Amino acid sequence: MLAHKQLLCCVLACASQMANGLALPRTPNGNSTLSRDARAKGFGDGVPLRIMPLGASITYGFGSSDKNGYRKDLRDKLEANGNKVNMVGDNPSGSMKDNDTEGWKSYTVDQVHDKADGSVPKYKPNVVLVNVGTNDCVQNKDMPNAGKRLQSLLEALYTKSPKATVILSTLLVNKDPDVQTRVKDYNAQLKKVADQLQADKKRLVVVDMQSDMGPKLEDLNSDGTHPGDEGYRKMADVFWEGLKEADRRNYFVAADKVDGLADDGA
Repeated sequence: MLAHKQLLCCVLACASQMANGLALPRTPNGNSTLSRDARAKGFGDGVPLRIMPLGASITYGFGSSDKNGYRKDLRDKLEANGNKVNMVGDNPSGSMKDNDTEGWKSYTVDQVHDKADGSVPKYKPNVVLVNVGTNDCVQNKDMPNAGKRLQSLLEALYTKSPKATVILSTLLVNKDPDVQTRVKDYNAQLKKVADQLQADKKRLVVVDMQSDMGPKLEDLNSDGTHPGDEGYRKMADVFWEGLKEADRRNYFVAADKVDGLADDGA
């Protein structure tokens, strides 16, 4: 009789669970794994991301086997996370779908600025991924004022696309010791510029490409400057962490409407 009652209780408990939905593994806060995943809508509650990769040859993808650079891995992650993505720019590169970029080989900060003055108001991105300044360091171009040139570029981005969130990358490690010394100087100036812009309440996150996650010397091509495929994969991971931080800060907002631009660039 006791066994019969225990069996009946078990059946009733199972029926109760079925009435309220399937019984699922619980997270530490008591939410089911499925309900947690179902709520994932992408960054910014699923706002479409109109992303402009902005910079020089590394942004273009030079040195990667498919010329996609970091962009494909990063775009795939964002899409899987729940966001529609449209990469924008006037210099497409790579075998990936949606391969638009604003990466210009051999360009310095000022030259990239000139290009951005035309492309940013044209596309009105709500995310700009910035990796720029390597050529200033390679050419040893007026390094004491490199930070001022970078600040001028960044301020122009916010003026021409006020809803933009900027993910600002420090420069990668370089195999040439003299260039690496200038890279360190540039990165120090970059961080001061970023501090000032963040104090002015700009939507900006700095990501460190020389952190443990970033490309190492062995990830560079024989030129000692551009990453290979593994280095670009690491860049994508670092940019991904920056985007996650921007989401934690509630930075993402819908881009301004631009005629002819879809939410999904695929």
